[in-house]
Amino acid sequence: MSALIDVIVVGGGPAGLTAASYLRRFHRSCLVLDAGDSRARWIPESNNCPGFPHGVSGAELLRRMREQAFSVDARIEDASVDRIVPCDEGFEVGADARTWRARKVILATGLRDRLPDASWVPEAVACGALRLCAVCDAYEASDQVIGVHGPGDAIGAHAKYLRAYSPAVHALPLDADDGGAAGAEARAAGVEWQSGGGRLEFDGRRCRYVAPDGASVVLDAVYVYLGHDTNAGIAARAGAALTPEGEIIVDGDQKTRLDGLYAIGDVVSGLNQISVAVGHAAIAATHAHNALPFVARKTENPR
Repeated sequence: MSALIDVIVVGGGPAGLTAASYLRRFHRSCLVLDAGDSRARWIPESNNCPGFPHGVSGAELLRRMREQAFSVDARIEDASVDRIVPCDEGFEVGADARTWRARKVILATGLRDRLPDASWVPEAVACGALRLCAVCDAYEASDQVIGVHGPGDAIGAHAKYLRAYSPAVHALPLDADDGGAAGAEARAAGVEWQSGGGRLEFDGRRCRYVAPDGASVVLDAVYVYLGHDTNAGIAARAGAALTPEGEIIVDGDQKTRLDGLYAIGDVVSGLNQISVAVGHAAIAATHAHNALPFVARKTENPR
């Protein structure tokens, strides 16, 4: 039987790595199980991440955070966790045939953005032609020609939001939906609502939206709102509650209704930002530490 770990952290993105660093600095045993699909890896350059005045890529941020976790002897294993099962001692966490046991679990699996089904998507994201988070980087797109792509009933509010950054914002609906009240507000704010059902193209530098009638517009940046997928179902199957939108419900200490199970970062309700996620991590790790049995520090060579 595997040794009982104080805390297992599921997810090795900014939230999970921060939680691991805190827990190890509390002298708690900790294991990070990472599927390697952190949303942060898609970030070409973040300019609102505290401490990086000249920006930092998601890959570089993850590398630094891993280095920081390793500096306090955090353990990280590659694993795609598919189950969390309450047991007498806490939880059994499983990934295919492998299992681990922990007194507490912090779920930090984040979200996976749905992206256009095209081979050029990674290149377009890397150069900033395709973007995933207006709160993160709309400042860098100020005064550019901006597109907002997704279902008509989902993009109106996002398009209006982006009008605060540019006088040239185009809604690029997947369908004929006019966006309802949100669409009307966007158009009143100056958003150009293109004919729905067109296609996105990429020329290696910028995207182009081609409407069904052949009319087209070239865009410096396109924000994509196609929804996302989450691993919150793992928590729900363990006994945690979800919102109607599928987010894990937590209290002020990031605890779910299941004693010992915490959730942090984008998988819970709230603003999906790295700075918010690492704050969640600090709260959850500190609460978990204080809730674990007290262990007096011993030294092998007392002075």
